[in-house]
Amino acid sequence: MNEIIEDPVCHMKVSSTSFAAEYAGGHYAFCSAQCKERFLANPRLYIGFPGHKAPAQEGKQVIKRRRLLLSDPFDAGQAEQVMNALREMMGILEVSIEGDKLTIKYDLIQVTAEQIADKLASIGANLGGGWIDRLKLSWINNLEEIEISSLEVDNKKCCH
Repeated sequence: MNEIIEDPVCHMKVSSTSFAAEYAGGHYAFCSAQCKERFLANPRLYIGFPGHKAPAQEGKQVIKRRRLLLSDPFDAGQAEQVMNALREMMGILEVSIEGDKLTIKYDLIQVTAEQIADKLASIGANLGGGWIDRLKLSWINNLEEIEISSLEVDNKKCCH
């Protein structure tokens, strides 16, 4: 049966068979592959937990900031190209480039880290000159820094 339901990401009315997905026993449909990707990457941002509304249901943003350290700085033309390409993406709130640092501020409800990584790869391919690998490496190094900074250290002293 093909009924009309609401896309939990963008709230458009869609056919129940449009980009359909099952999650936690529920059926969801989406207006596009991009909305489906965003939902599947972070479903609880859109549907919450039992007894708790999701940030998206409360009209909130989930702001993330990534600071990437580049192996080489962009020249002025490259910097403008990178900033314009990232700003075209839905959910990108700010982009700045200072020397060898690229900072991206985004709303996780509107764009996923994977979508930004894919965009960076596309930008790198357009820039040529090895930028695709440099941008990928800066993204990977950033993820490692995040992981390291979130580690818990047990300060218990070993027996003497």
